[in-house]
Amino acid sequence: MSFRKYKIEKDYKNVYYFLKEKGFSENYIKNLRKEFGYIKVNNVSNIIRTPLHINDILEIEASPNNKTTIMRCIIPLNIVYEDEYYLLVNKESGISCMPNKSHYSYNLAGAICAYMQNKDKNFTLRIINRLDKDTAGIIIIAKDSISQQEIKDVNKIYTAICHGKINKTILIDKNIETEIENNMGNKINIIKRKISKNGKKAVTKVIPLKCNEKASLIELELIHGRTHQIRVHLSSINHALIGDEIYGTKSELINHTALICNQVSFYHPYLHEHLNFTIPYPNDFNKLVNELF
Repeated sequence: MSFRKYKIEKDYKNVYYFLKEKGFSENYIKNLRKEFGYIKVNNVSNIIRTPLHINDILEIEASPNNKTTIMRCIIPLNIVYEDEYYLLVNKESGISCMPNKSHYSYNLAGAICAYMQNKDKNFTLRIINRLDKDTAGIIIIAKDSISQQEIKDVNKIYTAICHGKINKTILIDKNIETEIENNMGNKINIIKRKISKNGKKAVTKVIPLKCNEKASLIELELIHGRTHQIRVHLSSINHALIGDEIYGTKSELINHTALICNQVSFYHPYLHEHLNFTIPYPNDFNKLVNELF
């Protein structure tokens, strides 16, 4: 077991009230109750109803959740950074983050679980930022529940290539709503997103890096993070991403959406500093940049 230690700075009615004030979820607290010994006060095993007083030392099991049991996949991981709390992986385009019907035995989640099984036999998968299958870039994985809880100020910068000329910074503020299209041919519903006043708030900042009359290399920052936000927003202003077959058109220049999450930063709660990571463009993306600009 791996414990996190807290020095109590004021009186609490019990451990539960301390955990709620710190922002721990009801699910995490429920899992702490599963086994006696997951909670210690002053080095003595206790229960969730144990009172806490100033200067008490509370220790709680960092990962009381059930082990992730999805199928393991043997896929080499391109590791950007790793310590005992976090794992950062550079995901290639074409790999789904999570298992689904079409990617049940070949996905990043299964590869991460396979990688972690010799490090933590009870490893529970916690991906902080998922990316679309076609989007390459940095994925952050928390190795335990508390690391997931305490990571702060996660910021992601995307780079993309879109159709048309963007030569000034744009702020796209358009709500996004989920829509389901029925495909009677294969009986599988297609889930898409659309601009709608009834949708959820979504704001994207678009900064041009290079441009010509045909295409633009742009940097993007999400003020809100909605599924397909970048793709829907750019399509809505007639600058669909190159290679985006859902919200734009198929491209002969690249076989996937020209979008990468190549910059990530966050506040590391145990190193007490902000960490910044930048990865180079993937080969096919870099080739497209050179061809177009």
